[in-house]
Amino acid sequence: MAERAHITSVEVLESFRASLIVYLTKARPALEDVSDDVMRTRVWLQNDQRVHWENQMRRRSKLLEMAQQELSAARMGGMREASSAHQAAVYKAKRAVDEAEEKLRRVKQWGREFDNRVEPMVRQLDKLASFLTSEMPKATFYLAQAIKSLDAYAGVATPMMADAPAKPSEAKAEDGAAAAGDAAGAAPAGESGASQNQGGGL
Repeated sequence: MAERAHITSVEVLESFRASLIVYLTKARPALEDVSDDVMRTRVWLQNDQRVHWENQMRRRSKLLEMAQQELSAARMGGMREASSAHQAAVYKAKRAVDEAEEKLRRVKQWGREFDNRVEPMVRQLDKLASFLTSEMPKATFYLAQAIKSLDAYAGVATPMMADAPAKPSEAKAEDGAAAAGDAAGAAPAGESGASQNQGGGL
């Protein structure tokens, strides 16, 4: 005899499937946002920041050149106070150029290393995104089919249990009740025979 499945709560599967769908609706947009951030950062490093600091390098170099020319002119004119002020301006412009040069060097370095640093993590994100897109919808569909099948099974199993044969103890009780009923039905017949015998005696 085939064993029956013991189904306690289909609602648990329904709740899990609903939570899975909510997770998918949140996880896929989050992964897309991360991919967009990676792309924006790459463009920012390799284009925006590089162009910015190249322009800064040219502008600050011109300012340094002007400050050096003014310092030379002040020295030739014999103005000591002006010469000191111009020398401070040259020093300030030189620091600005050094800063721009260092920034540009770092931006170019990160532009070269960005893909090597980020690519392994991007590949993992791509695998997860592919899994969520291709496999997880199959899982939600499978859960829906399982819930449907279990609901149908539960609907069939309930009347089957109602029509199931009685246990041995219940069968014995039913047999005893039937025998008592037969004895009760036989008693009036015996009494009728006794009355007939008594009538025959008279």
